[in-house]
Amino acid sequence: MAKGNISVNSENIFPIIKKWLYSDKDIFLRELVSNGCDAITKLKKLSNIGEATIGEDEKLKVEVIVDKEAKTLTITDNGIGMTAEEIDKYITQIAFSGAADFLEKYKEEDNKDGGGIIGHFGLGFYSAFMPSTSVQIDSLSYMEGSKPARWFCDGGMEYELTEGTKTERGTTITLFIADDSKEFLEEYTVRQVLNKYCAFLPVEVYLTVVKPEEENKEESDKSDENQTKEEPKPINDTTPLWMKAPKACTDEEYKSFYTKVFMDFNEPLFWIHLNVDFPFNLKGILYFPKFNHEFATNEGQIKLYNNQVFVADNVKEVIPEFLMLLKGTIDCPDLPLNVSRSFLQNDGYVKKIAAHITKKVADKLCELFKNEREKYGSYWNDINMFIKYGCIRDEKFYDKVKDIMIYKDINGEYITLKDYIGDKEDKTVYYVSDENQQAQYIKMFKEHEQNAVIMPTMIDTHYMSFIEGREQGVKFTRIDSDVSNSLTDENAVSEDESKALSELFKKNLNKDDLKIEVKALKDADVPAIMTLGEQSRRMQEIYKSYGQQFAGMSNMFHDEYTLVLNSNNSMIKKISTMEEDTQKMVCEHVYDLAMLCNKPLNAEEMTKFVERSNKLLEKII
Repeated sequence: MAKGNISVNSENIFPIIKKWLYSDKDIFLRELVSNGCDAITKLKKLSNIGEATIGEDEKLKVEVIVDKEAKTLTITDNGIGMTAEEIDKYITQIAFSGAADFLEKYKEEDNKDGGGIIGHFGLGFYSAFMPSTSVQIDSLSYMEGSKPARWFCDGGMEYELTEGTKTERGTTITLFIADDSKEFLEEYTVRQVLNKYCAFLPVEVYLTVVKPEEENKEESDKSDENQTKEEPKPINDTTPLWMKAPKACTDEEYKSFYTKVFMDFNEPLFWIHLNVDFPFNLKGILYFPKFNHEFATNEGQIKLYNNQVFVADNVKEVIPEFLMLLKGTIDCPDLPLNVSRSFLQNDGYVKKIAAHITKKVADKLCELFKNEREKYGSYWNDINMFIKYGCIRDEKFYDKVKDIMIYKDINGEYITLKDYIGDKEDKTVYYVSDENQQAQYIKMFKEHEQNAVIMPTMIDTHYMSFIEGREQGVKFTRIDSDVSNSLTDENAVSEDESKALSELFKKNLNKDDLKIEVKALKDADVPAIMTLGEQSRRMQEIYKSYGQQFAGMSNMFHDEYTLVLNSNNSMIKKISTMEEDTQKMVCEHVYDLAMLCNKPLNAEEMTKFVERSNKLLEKII
């Protein structure tokens, strides 16, 4: 029997491990199961070069055993195993990585950057003390003539290393679970943690629950009656879809994998299979789900893996922020993880990976636009918000996709900015933000063969400002912001006529500061329209989008409404000849009708509008 002190370079290491080393308490199970997978991977490598033997019928696996009655959680593998000397070297000297030592020894035989060895950190084992009062290791090395070894530590600075009783090659780690961590003695909790972290480990992982003797006897009796016993199944898929070659995967496999991983039963629109070996090792699948139009509700999920071990969701250092709207899996064994594997160092290598992922997304979108234009258009309603957000957040992404940005026009067609502007010197782009509210303006545009694009979401307000800053001369103007020259007659309205109508309306509306213009609109059926200055409205919308704390600032920008009277309309022509009370009601009604095509009336305004409508109907009758 040997006794000794654990070799560390800082004091009170266990309190640090228990509370601060790992961001999630359940991560200990990931670390220990990963170590078991590493032990099996090492054994396979040694077997390949003739230094170890694996039985023909031997099933290599990691098993997690829950024993609630004994208050233990056991992780066992039939991998490479350890001698007493190796336990003393790799376990008692914290931060000495067994994986690193193994790779150094066998790097001449294996030049594949570690070939799937997961552990690089040396501290993974000590996560076992997070839920435990004490930890025991029983191990038997693959080397011929090795003796079994047992290591025991109760969470203090002392340990015991003795000869063990293990008879089969491999390592068993027994955790004596503390009272404040009893949840890890529940099958549901352990299964949930294994599904979270170990669902795609490259070695089969099994979960076994030790049941009390009475329950075992009952189940045994039932088994004898049925004379059948189900073969246990691993909790993980050792060959996840992203590890396969893209050409070997079917559409149904991609869809099935999406449903399984993300529990989303809506089919994704399309996907990108990443498969890179140089200059870095990167595999994964990014899915484009159907997006809602409320920006705040669209939260994607990009799962980051390291050698098929789950690391974290939505790691922003690797996945550009705008791609967080997608769902997918990214596996990159070469990522420079910190000691807990939970966060990434923000270095140039990581930025190159992020840039590559962005490029692949842009390439996929361009490919769809070029080769499947109709299908691309059918996706646009779901993906345009994500692409616009990406353009705003990443100008390099915009440079790659700017020529494939499409806009739905008022005729239901999808066109590019180049299609809309053509060779015209005037690069004004008219747009519609609410097809119902602005229906009258849309009707006028269609009748006179004018076009406008539909920009209905809050992101569009920011996107239009972005485009105006990037594309020289391009200016977005809402369809009701001014009156296009193409909508008016060549016949000019006389100055006297314009002045007379303006004064008449100001007097009857009691709005001396109201801005009024008189124009000869081609559409004689329209008595008046209301226009609102583009910049003031856009600033209001931007401030409102920032939330309640900025909502008040929108009031700083006054509504710059202009009432445009149509001198070609028969009612406007006759209004000066009407009786005084009728004239007043008609002026108010014309004003409200014009305003209704711009924004809803408030409760008081709507009440007056209805009352006035009834009175005007009575006059007609």
